[in-house]
Amino acid sequence: MGLPQPHGDQSGLRFVHLGFGPDAVEYQEAWQEQRRVHSARFADEIPDTCLLLEHPAVYTAGRRTADNERPLDGTPVVDVDRGGKITWHGPGQLVGYPILKLPRPVDVIAHVRRLEEALLRTCAELGVETTRVEGRSGVWVLGDPVEQRPAIGGLNLDFDPRLTDEEFDARLNGPEYAPSNAGQRREDRKLAAIGVRIAKGVTMHGFSLNCNPDNTSFDRIVPCGIRDAGVTSLSHELGRDVPVAEVLPLVERHLTDVLAESVPLPRAV
Repeated sequence: MGLPQPHGDQSGLRFVHLGFGPDAVEYQEAWQEQRRVHSARFADEIPDTCLLLEHPAVYTAGRRTADNERPLDGTPVVDVDRGGKITWHGPGQLVGYPILKLPRPVDVIAHVRRLEEALLRTCAELGVETTRVEGRSGVWVLGDPVEQRPAIGGLNLDFDPRLTDEEFDARLNGPEYAPSNAGQRREDRKLAAIGVRIAKGVTMHGFSLNCNPDNTSFDRIVPCGIRDAGVTSLSHELGRDVPVAEVLPLVERHLTDVLAESVPLPRAV
């Protein structure tokens, strides 16, 4: 695939739009393009580059994905070399692959925090209050305090099978436990996922931000391996349609600002 005309600050971070909507890019094709750009960045042939795109519907699984987190119906899953677990990509979701050269020894956590910060700022500008959740990467909308949440299926939270039954599987138990309905249950819900890989000091993979996707696709898996929370979108949280095209320039601006403000340092050893 030939590289489309980039835009942005050519001396710093540049953005490349690979394809959106009817031109959404197949996952394997984009993965190959990541590898090509990664090699060019490692060789200092290009500046730091962020690929931005939509994918046709696809499940991808990071290295830590367990068998009991995959689709029950045998839907194909692309196993990838990033961190994290299984997730879904598809129409209505803005995907970004920042390919950046970092100082060595690389500080992976600091890289993830910068991506989170750019997405937190994007959501804030749109009017959605988001946060980080300790021990869980990505950008989250917090639910109500546990004691204020509605009971699931008439059960007191103390008997919520997701927390009390090790064999419980939300994929088999209908919409009341579905990750896409976490907002109705007023639970914590993930708005943006992050999974990265760093090879030769250069980053790959990145983030996905749910703008206006069909989140029921997440109900066939255990998203990111998390069973006691769900997923959401900007459209759901704002009560209006928020297309990828509206969010795209905001992500570009905030990612540029965050990377300019927080110059990466080598990991302390």
